[in-house]
Amino acid sequence: MSNLNIFKIGVGPSSSHTLGPLIAGNLFCKQIDSILQKIERIEITLYGSLSLTGKGHLTDKAVIWGLNNVEPRFLDANLQMEINKKAFDKNILNLCGKREIPFYYQKDIIFSDIFLDLHENGMCIKAFDANNNKLTSQTYYSIGGGFVKTEEELKQDDVEIDSNNTLIISIENATKALYLCDEKQINLAQLSLMYELQFHTEEYIKAYCLEIWQVMQEVYQNGINPAQEYLPGKLQLHRRAKGLHKRVKATTDPMGIIDFISLYAIAIAEENGSGARVVTAPTNGACAVIPAVMLYLKNHTIGFGDDEVINFLLTAMLIGSFYKKNASISGAEAGCQAEIGSASSMAAAAMASVLGAEARVACNAAEMAMEHHLGLTCDPVGGLVQIPCIERNAFGAIKAISAARMAMTRKSIPVVSLDEVIKTMYQTGKDMNAKYRETSLGGLAKTLSSVC
Repeated sequence: MSNLNIFKIGVGPSSSHTLGPLIAGNLFCKQIDSILQKIERIEITLYGSLSLTGKGHLTDKAVIWGLNNVEPRFLDANLQMEINKKAFDKNILNLCGKREIPFYYQKDIIFSDIFLDLHENGMCIKAFDANNNKLTSQTYYSIGGGFVKTEEELKQDDVEIDSNNTLIISIENATKALYLCDEKQINLAQLSLMYELQFHTEEYIKAYCLEIWQVMQEVYQNGINPAQEYLPGKLQLHRRAKGLHKRVKATTDPMGIIDFISLYAIAIAEENGSGARVVTAPTNGACAVIPAVMLYLKNHTIGFGDDEVINFLLTAMLIGSFYKKNASISGAEAGCQAEIGSASSMAAAAMASVLGAEARVACNAAEMAMEHHLGLTCDPVGGLVQIPCIERNAFGAIKAISAARMAMTRKSIPVVSLDEVIKTMYQTGKDMNAKYRETSLGGLAKTLSSVC
């Protein structure tokens, strides 16, 4: 499987709870295309974490957008409002964008407190005819980062093969990556490019990376020039990036750079919290970590051009694939360490690589960044990707930069490997009490429940 889709252009506030259900709706449209004219009712059941934080994460609305067959990258605020008005005010669902059927929110969307066995983020979509006979159904799992699998797919081994039943280069983990880098005398970005060339042309890969970077920069600009002063939702959180942008100035204080990094992260994370267009990197909850580090390199170092952008993102997606394959990037499954921690780890390795670090040093940077996110819970207040999520993106970016610099200046041999810390992160997440994993049943979310 190509790693390019570690970075996706989509909508906030959550890749697991917004983008994933939207994509599930798109997938169901493909499933029912041949029987569309027979369908008179759609029923959606949200399970586990999708149910518990669904309204705060816009899960209920997202699946409706998806069932209108609107793809994430083409969904804007006006189209959201148009679909919502039809569904909630007029009780009409434009199924697959082709056929209008009755839709009653209170009856047709079911919030269940049951957790399905295969993953914390489960949902089931059913289609019925005029006599209320079930025509078809499908259970989907939003496994993090906007990746969606059916029940059948999740039960299968996640092994991707080409038409010859084998990949010339297969990279399952950091150990294999380092072996190949040593053998071929290349760095992580070069290895990542070699891997991606099995799926796409070099021109496509580079164009994709530059498009992702362009959107990241657009999101930042939107974040410092927001249309609304407050983020949506019951917290009525004041957006800080616009004012922060006006206040942050160049200074002789060597720690002043932290203000700029925080600005970059907060601006982008606030855009995500508003439900706007963002880049999943590798999740929406952590979407600001990587672009904040990239904006730091662009604006505060010398020589961060298109080639460096491409190498940065190639390195980051390779590291992200190790978390996706061997652990999790889902906050509902492994806590915020799987989101902010993974993003910080990806950014640290990528920064080290574009600054000239060889593969082992870059992997050490990735390991250090994750090591200091271990145990981080996912407890969004009010089920909104706002508190503490926005500020966590800033801390994740700062830790990534620190980890890259530490790795590049150390002389000793690291004791803990990247693969070991990835394994540890996943086990820590599984050991974590479920109420601290994006359910809003514990932690900061519960402590501040009185304000919600």
